[in-house]
Amino acid sequence: MSFPAYESYKESGVEWLGRVPSHWNFRPLKHLVIMRSGGTPSKEREDYWGGEIPWASAKDLKVDTLTDTQDHLTAEALDEGAAQLLPANAVVVLVRGMMLARTFPVCRLSRPMTINQDLKGLIANRGVDPNYLAWSLRASEVETLCRLDEAGHGTKALRMDAWSTMELPAPSLAEQQAIAAFLDRETAKIDALVEAQERLIALLKEKRQAVISHAVTKGLDPSAQMKDSGVEWLGQMPAHWEVVPAKNLADSIKAGPFGSALTKDMYSSAGYRVYGQEQVIPGDFRIGDYYVTSDRYNELSQYRVEVGDLLVSCVGTFGKIAIFPQGAEPGIINPRLIRFRPNNQVDPTYLCVLLRSAVSFEQFSYLSRGGTMDVINIGILGEIVVPVPPMQEQISIAGYLAEVQEQFDSLSAASEAAITLLQERRAALISAAVTGKIDVRGLVQTAEAA
Repeated sequence: MSFPAYESYKESGVEWLGRVPSHWNFRPLKHLVIMRSGGTPSKEREDYWGGEIPWASAKDLKVDTLTDTQDHLTAEALDEGAAQLLPANAVVVLVRGMMLARTFPVCRLSRPMTINQDLKGLIANRGVDPNYLAWSLRASEVETLCRLDEAGHGTKALRMDAWSTMELPAPSLAEQQAIAAFLDRETAKIDALVEAQERLIALLKEKRQAVISHAVTKGLDPSAQMKDSGVEWLGQMPAHWEVVPAKNLADSIKAGPFGSALTKDMYSSAGYRVYGQEQVIPGDFRIGDYYVTSDRYNELSQYRVEVGDLLVSCVGTFGKIAIFPQGAEPGIINPRLIRFRPNNQVDPTYLCVLLRSAVSFEQFSYLSRGGTMDVINIGILGEIVVPVPPMQEQISIAGYLAEVQEQFDSLSAASEAAITLLQERRAALISAAVTGKIDVRGLVQTAEAA
């Protein structure tokens, strides 16, 4: 859909704005708002926390309009000056944090809230519509992110002197309200389409897991005679299948080097690869640049990987599994991996699919609970019980599921591409409306713009 342009334009002299409607003005941000800083009340004062007053931080800035926060303060925190309340319709932005390396979150408050020190509250001056202010700040994202400094440990921070003098378009109040109403309406349509695609991706993921679980527990032959597996979570399975502990399918199960056996100061710029979660989680053994020397590689020979080995992420992002592929550089595993070397009773590809499935993952999740981080150890990996068909059937199931995976990946990729296009259209529409490249005054009802 195309939108009309204004009758005449002028050069703004502001690079990010370009040409603007002839009758528009533009002003520095600091002349459009009153800025308010935030803070964090003492965590030692339990009477300050867990009340009814929203306290926003970076993790809350995921929506255009903020209605509530994850953390809350008490009235005592306000009464004793530990925090100050921003009014409803204040605009809140992130001014410090790693998130600024890639995006500039902007939210409008639906009700009074407090904020932490990484955020800045902007209260619109007279003649400035708060909703339009929020949209114009979103449109200025690229320009804003050019005004960053490092705040220590790689954290990004806005240079307030440079950001506060950034020029923003300032049309009449009526025009601001028309633009804001138009963007509210049109972005809501786009957001609904994005949500539909995200739901489709989630459904595809669920369906894929269901297909995998059925294939590795019931097989591909619907007429196969069934028997009770003797395992509650598995139920019925083909009569000619077996159920065994995973360790019965291994030549060896080996955890990565422990403690001082391999530390980062032992790494070199070339030699033999050190493989870890960096490769296993995406399933890409081409990436990464950790190496050890030939001497160290020989010292740690018990941790070497071979084609067909299953490498299992065992800490944090646990349960991610990849097969070490043909053509990958020789190397060893690091302490965050377990190497499962299959024996001749199981096809490595079938076993990889099986161990990635919900059938196995639920056992991993249950058995690894405890401590501060989910962990899989050799004992857990070896003791989970798995259904095992004859070798030829394993190969058939693995081949079938590879085709199914390709189909689901194709559908998911199409939805991801659609989301990307919709998000690009959303950003372009916001920019066009805020900078006056399109004239939306006649595209909204008076009530919407009021």
